[in-house]
Amino acid sequence: METILQVNALKKSFSGQLAVNDISFDIKQGSIFGLLGPNGAGKTTLLRMITGIFFPDEGSITLNGKKFNPLQDNMSIGYMPEERGLYKKMKIGEQVLYLAQLKGMSKKDALESTKEWFVKFQMETWWNKKVEDLSKGMSQKLQFVTTVVHKPKLIILDEPFSGLDPVNANLIKDEIFRLAKEGATIIFSTHRMEQVEEICDHIILVNKGGKILDGTVEQIKQDFKEHIFEMSFNQSILPEHTAIHLFELIKSQGNKIVIKKNLDFLNNDIIQYFINKGLDIHSFNEILPSLNDIFIRLVQGTPEARQFQ
Repeated sequence: METILQVNALKKSFSGQLAVNDISFDIKQGSIFGLLGPNGAGKTTLLRMITGIFFPDEGSITLNGKKFNPLQDNMSIGYMPEERGLYKKMKIGEQVLYLAQLKGMSKKDALESTKEWFVKFQMETWWNKKVEDLSKGMSQKLQFVTTVVHKPKLIILDEPFSGLDPVNANLIKDEIFRLAKEGATIIFSTHRMEQVEEICDHIILVNKGGKILDGTVEQIKQDFKEHIFEMSFNQSILPEHTAIHLFELIKSQGNKIVIKKNLDFLNNDIIQYFINKGLDIHSFNEILPSLNDIFIRLVQGTPEARQFQ
């Protein structure tokens, strides 16, 4: 995959307070890229620089191999801000058409795309409603439609699932996967780590304006693994079936145990040990840390870490 966006050494301060501090990363076309961190970490400031709302104090942004030009490039970007920006008194259908045409679509194409999304999200009866008459979840679906209706190549979603029930969250999640499969690139910003593990290919984790992690979800979890395994057996396991030299027993309950492996030994050594004990092994699985666990470990004891506990 080609690189669609390059962010190089961005810095941004407000009233002497550093909000983004020397952050760099690349995003591949068609990927779903997670921008993670607690509230106040600098995520929204970073996104506003990528969309041209703010200009960086230092650093550069390259889009499609060229220096980012907000006036030209914003036509190919869809941005769903955390602070929603819909006109409360305007009719929904007219609003989507208006915003699509602001992004360069003809009236005919805008109408066709709007109707397609309204049908997909079961919003056909909303056309003459006003935003102020919608629930938070309905407003969220509408905001997503206004973000993607002009078929942008780069889609930036800041906390897109806020206020959504599980059914509508899954609806938007499915559309994120579909859009990425069709070639759109998604930047997904959130402080909800479990959502990212399910959706994103690649992530960066920011804290206090700085980048502290960068990589694929699987790579990061592998980098922070602690060699902990869960084993289950086809019979109950007795406490004496432990081997301190091979592993540390963390938990034993019924026919399951959780162990921490001694790195001097192979997985097969542990499996063979229990076979020699006459036990019938049903499963042997490594337990990888969640992104939430990794974040807390990196900033243990800070107010940011406590938000995730």
